[in-house]
Amino acid sequence: MQETRIFDLLERFKRVFPNKSNVFGAKLNGKWQTFSTDDYIKNANHFSYGLLLMNFKKGQKIATISNNRPEWNFVDVGMMQLGLVHVPIYPTISDEEYKFVLTHSEARILIVSDERLYARLKPIADNIKTIEGIYTFDKISGAKNWTEIRELGKSVDSEDYQQKLDAIKEGISKDDLATIIYTSGTTGMPKGVMLSHWNFMNQVQEIKKIIPIDHRHSVLSFLPLCHVLERIGGYTFQFMGISIYYAENMESISDNIKEIKPNGFVTVPRLLERVYDKIIAKGKELSPIKKSLFFWAVDLGLRYNEKGNGFYYNLRLKIADKLIFKKWREALGGNIKLIISGGAALQPRLARIFWSAGIPVQEGYGLTETAPVICVNREKYPGLYIGTVGQKLGEEQLIKIADDGEILFKGPNLMLGYFKDEEKTNSVIDEEGWFHTGDVGEIVDNQCLKITDRKKEMFKLSTGKYVAPQPIENLFKESLFIDQIMIVGENEKFTGALIAPNFEFLHDWCHIKKIKYRDNTDLVQLSAVIDRYQQEIDTYNQKLGKTEQIKLFKLVCEEWTPENGELSPTLKLRRQFVKEKYKMRLNEIYPKWD
Repeated sequence: MQETRIFDLLERFKRVFPNKSNVFGAKLNGKWQTFSTDDYIKNANHFSYGLLLMNFKKGQKIATISNNRPEWNFVDVGMMQLGLVHVPIYPTISDEEYKFVLTHSEARILIVSDERLYARLKPIADNIKTIEGIYTFDKISGAKNWTEIRELGKSVDSEDYQQKLDAIKEGISKDDLATIIYTSGTTGMPKGVMLSHWNFMNQVQEIKKIIPIDHRHSVLSFLPLCHVLERIGGYTFQFMGISIYYAENMESISDNIKEIKPNGFVTVPRLLERVYDKIIAKGKELSPIKKSLFFWAVDLGLRYNEKGNGFYYNLRLKIADKLIFKKWREALGGNIKLIISGGAALQPRLARIFWSAGIPVQEGYGLTETAPVICVNREKYPGLYIGTVGQKLGEEQLIKIADDGEILFKGPNLMLGYFKDEEKTNSVIDEEGWFHTGDVGEIVDNQCLKITDRKKEMFKLSTGKYVAPQPIENLFKESLFIDQIMIVGENEKFTGALIAPNFEFLHDWCHIKKIKYRDNTDLVQLSAVIDRYQQEIDTYNQKLGKTEQIKLFKLVCEEWTPENGELSPTLKLRRQFVKEKYKMRLNEIYPKWD
């Protein structure tokens, strides 16, 4: 049988992997605990029975706000089996956004993971009429726990209830609404993307063909499960019987990798950039001879060509691998066969260095509205083309480039539309059924898609010249001194930039140079620091055309994060927010800025 609905994964486990002991893994009280096929099926079914007893009906919504954990899957599939709609929400958005999403989605109950979220969300949920109760995954005094629903269902576990559940499942079509994912967005309130069971399961059928791991392997999960990329990864890994271990938190990823020694993971470029920065920082601390050898290997890796390398290059690469790159792999557990990168553009230099080091990074592209994968790089050329997002995922997908360069898409993974917003749906899906992605790109080598920028983010200087900020920003983020950068200059005479320093690296540099400062506010105003950043600007400007070169820049005194508002939960720049926040700094670049 073909699995066309998300909950068909349970039947597949029963049929193909009936005795799997580690479908999921999580760390509880300092020890890894695993959940078997039987645990998964029983927890999901009992949750379904409990919801039945609570009179949940097809099409009703349940919202979750949680860290990554096995229970997320139990409730996800448990509600899907009844035709309910899962509304997963990021744990890092504002109270205003929480209120909007919970109200707009019409969720009947809310499930949160821990005491911190419970304390924050309860006052909000209590004032939303549709929400009948708030439950938690962790045991919290005075709060309802999700196990109450599961135990309610367990109390009626019988052939009779199994038949009731089977009858309901029979009435659920592959094209029925499965989830509403509210896009984090970089402006305004999020939009509710409606995705069907088949939107996801069609993706699973295609992704499984290009995944170089199988049921003998394991992955570590740390991107939020409400992130559509992590979610489709999870469904695909389940389909293939690959064990999924959930990281304790973002800070514990390194330790968890050493413990689990996973064969793969899904990530966003920012995390890979930080891995690389830490590796380079350690290289700088080596003794002179080892340091020279280290950076010889790095330089060699940066010249890696996926189309093929000569005999002499490959010979040197083997030496570099034995002396240097082997240790990089060991830092990632020593067993990595797959890294999927998405959500933003991956710097080509990072792709080259990781591939040369035997750490395969398959960059892909897509949107929440496409569930999400449109294109992805494969394991070798011509399917692997560094600097592009690879070939389209499936034969049924269609891609074309509009006259203005915008990428248009059609395919079985295209969303049903935006929830309760026909006007916005019609604004992105035209009369011929083409989805307007908002991204600008081109087809390279007649098969691989290259993203050049976001259509809405391109701007025109007062000289009439257009500037595409993303490629410039990605170039400058190659600097170890720069954590984040935003290119500005719309309607101005020249291109400028706001720069959030890599403070960890900058502090180390200041220590070496014996530069004293009180705090980061003082640090970014020091002439020695500004001069050093000017050197970085001058170096990277040489790789750009005159119009794109940064003429003036200003340093900011804090890191940009989703919590502070400069980045979306998916780590995209919220440009308008940054402009408003740093209006005074922008006035220093463009004195008449308003």
